[in-house]
Amino acid sequence: MLQSKLFTKTQQTAPKDELSKNAILLQKAGYIEKLMSGVYSYLYLGWRVHKNIENIIREEMDAINGQEILMPALQPKNIWDKTGRWEKLSEIMYQFKDRSDHLVGLATTHEEIITEIVKQHIKSYKDLPRYIYQIQGKFRDEPRAKSGLIRGREFFMKDLYSFHANEEDLDIYYKKVIESYKKIFSRCGLDVLIIEASGGTFTKKFSHEFMVLSSAGEDRVIYCDKCFFAQNKEISKNQPSKPCPSCNNPLKEDKGIEVGNVFKLGTKFSQQQDALYVDKDGKKKPIIMASYGIGLGRLMGTIVEIHHDANGIIWNEEVAPFKYHLLSLGNNDNTVKLAKKVYTTCQEQGIEILYDDRDISSGQKLQDADLLGIPTRLVIGNKTGGKIELKKRSESKTKLVTIDQL
Repeated sequence: MLQSKLFTKTQQTAPKDELSKNAILLQKAGYIEKLMSGVYSYLYLGWRVHKNIENIIREEMDAINGQEILMPALQPKNIWDKTGRWEKLSEIMYQFKDRSDHLVGLATTHEEIITEIVKQHIKSYKDLPRYIYQIQGKFRDEPRAKSGLIRGREFFMKDLYSFHANEEDLDIYYKKVIESYKKIFSRCGLDVLIIEASGGTFTKKFSHEFMVLSSAGEDRVIYCDKCFFAQNKEISKNQPSKPCPSCNNPLKEDKGIEVGNVFKLGTKFSQQQDALYVDKDGKKKPIIMASYGIGLGRLMGTIVEIHHDANGIIWNEEVAPFKYHLLSLGNNDNTVKLAKKVYTTCQEQGIEILYDDRDISSGQKLQDADLLGIPTRLVIGNKTGGKIELKKRSESKTKLVTIDQL
């Protein structure tokens, strides 16, 4: 991609109404643009990052036998009435009448709809277990839409739902999803704590949340940095500095950003919506369910909160919009010729590269490169002597290489 052809421009000043680092840096760099509180457009570079995160998630879901579908965001009231959640979620669900005077809502979540779908197709114990997921837009009228992409009113989520004949089978898959989530967050460059949290209205058992420790977080986490003990403060009976109940190491307390969660739903939805299967003895039983969520925009915002410096964003290679950022600093024929050769060679080999061919100052190109945060910077200039200066965005050292070495 030629940077001169990008329709977006970097901004020198931070947006006035933003406090979070992810909102400031992503807008300055031209990854996203704010439309209104909690609602952002993903611009060309930002959508490339989002799609890379989406592909990581899709690969890991497929690896644990997930089957991808897409459910509607627009949903009728009568399905939500079966579970009583039309009224319960009315404060955050966008609800209105269509031109036929029917009440409809924009999905805050999809448990009701997936249960309606599954009960048409799963009839016998022979049809279980099954694992179904989607990557779909969600709408929530958040009273506290803030923190850029971390808490929005319109956002994308990956919803995985699993369906089982017994609790033992659910437990096996539940653990498998947790391991899959670890891989997803690791590939996105994040260290997560798996913490026990409230099951909310779904279950009396603990659910599990995946937290990234950060001052930008809204949750408070009680955890041990020696073993794996961690709880959301809202349910924890433990206090910081007190001995860990697992290993006696002093506990700590920090803020965290929730990037994913997993819930054992049990038979709550299947009972209310008559999603039944026939067991080996010919008896009808409610299907046992679980749900597993990841917010993609929230994940993208969290990556920026964790990986940035005073100059801009620092993407890792798996999520970055491009792998290389090529800068031509100089206008002599040899410099331009070498830059074009590097660019053409990368394109021929299928290597994702952004080539800053703009007619602007070298200082502005270098400043924009730091702001955009592409993992590897390649500089060709009058002072590089026919070679290419290679620098990782996450490092300060540089080295000169030939095009063959590159």
